[in-house]
Amino acid sequence: MRDLGVGFRYLVQGQKWVGRHGRWFGFGLLPGLVALVLYAGALVGLGYGADDLVAWLTPFADDWTSPWLGMFRGTLTGLVFVFGLFLAVITFTAVTLLVGQPFYESLSEEVDRSEGGDVPESGLPLWRELWISARDSLRVLLRVAFYGILLFACGFIPVVGQTVVPVLGFCVSGFFLAEELTAVALQRRGVELKERLALLRGRRMATLGFGVPLTLAFLVPFVAVFLMPGAVAGATLMARDLRGETAGEDEDDDRDDHRDGHAVPPLHRPQHF
Repeated sequence: MRDLGVGFRYLVQGQKWVGRHGRWFGFGLLPGLVALVLYAGALVGLGYGADDLVAWLTPFADDWTSPWLGMFRGTLTGLVFVFGLFLAVITFTAVTLLVGQPFYESLSEEVDRSEGGDVPESGLPLWRELWISARDSLRVLLRVAFYGILLFACGFIPVVGQTVVPVLGFCVSGFFLAEELTAVALQRRGVELKERLALLRGRRMATLGFGVPLTLAFLVPFVAVFLMPGAVAGATLMARDLRGETAGEDEDDDRDDHRDGHAVPPLHRPQHF
């Protein structure tokens, strides 16, 4: 369970990093503001049209008597909106990262530079990086949609649908949110999607410790925009340890472990709990 704290510490360290580098914080806000406007309009539209959509999808219930008709369609309307919000949380990061690819890649490089050692560069032209990012985001979205549909169906199970399913939904969201964010640093290192997922599964609890709190925070309006620069910075720090880039460097280990007065165990170190 301590790994949850490890992931959360990287999220906090990322926010502290942009706090100490105000210029990069402002630089990283721009893509999020653009994406926020787009998603706010989409969610408002869904909020107004979800009940009409449910009514159109369930014509067989038109003759049901009260209160069953209201309860049935009300539950479905809530599930549709929650499903839309679930997709928005996941795709917001993907779209924001795609829109802000040059911004966040530069920010991630600066984090690497501040940590010392080599600063990996993909060496690919911008159009190629955007294509890879869009392709991988689509692959992640398909996985998310699969889990989303499965959880949506499980939502009809009494008790479980109202307790366990939401928790699993946040865990799925957090895992793939962490994948999207660490992809900024890992793509520069030439790590393909399959290997990225394997790295994150290998440290599943730490990944959830990073991604789930961020997912919950992203549910608050405007918070996602202000947390994105720090989230990219924190994901870069986590990606470095997932790749073992500080292993064997005592000086760097001592600096990382005692930054801001907190012991932060790197993810690559074996831990048994």
